[in-house]
Amino acid sequence: MSRIPFPTPDTMTAAQRQVYDRIVSGPRGRLVGPLRAALHNPDLADRWQALGALLRFGTSLPPRVSELAIVATARRWNSQIEWHIHAQAAADAGIPVAALEAIRDGRAPAFDTPADGIVYEYARQLQETGQVAPTLYAQAIEHWGVAGVVELTAVIGYYTMVSMTLNAHEIPMPDDAPDPLRVPMEAGQPALTRLPRLPGQAGGDRP
Repeated sequence: MSRIPFPTPDTMTAAQRQVYDRIVSGPRGRLVGPLRAALHNPDLADRWQALGALLRFGTSLPPRVSELAIVATARRWNSQIEWHIHAQAAADAGIPVAALEAIRDGRAPAFDTPADGIVYEYARQLQETGQVAPTLYAQAIEHWGVAGVVELTAVIGYYTMVSMTLNAHEIPMPDDAPDPLRVPMEAGQPALTRLPRLPGQAGGDRP
């Protein structure tokens, strides 16, 4: 159960209803996840949904790249809803199911293409160390250009904010779905998941 109530169409203010209608008429099709909390501040929700729609549907990155970055972020933050929605989207975009299962279970994934490994390592390093190694950064530039790497970084940062919001407010899973991720514990407290480094991946963890 969520820690906070959520506005519903029957209880929304005029400003909230205006934002709600924009969300459900857009590519998402319904109001789920962090926007349910953000709608308490309709200006925040409106800018949030616009940024999210841009980063998911309006960048130069192919869906395979952005969805893999999103699931790596979801696993790092143990974000149940984020994984529930985006693991299927990543599979639909071409990420092998076995690789997604490995990420979900905390194992090093095996990918079909070197580009997938670059995306995974970029997301892993950025979230593990707050940095990206020079060699890996250069590889990302070669694949997606300057604009693409700026977008990739923004996707990871945006979905980190999404994860924090989902976790802090304990926003429930849509459609009563079960939690797909095991949350690691340290000293009796929930801990972030350490994403395994890919064997043989250039760059390491130190920039």
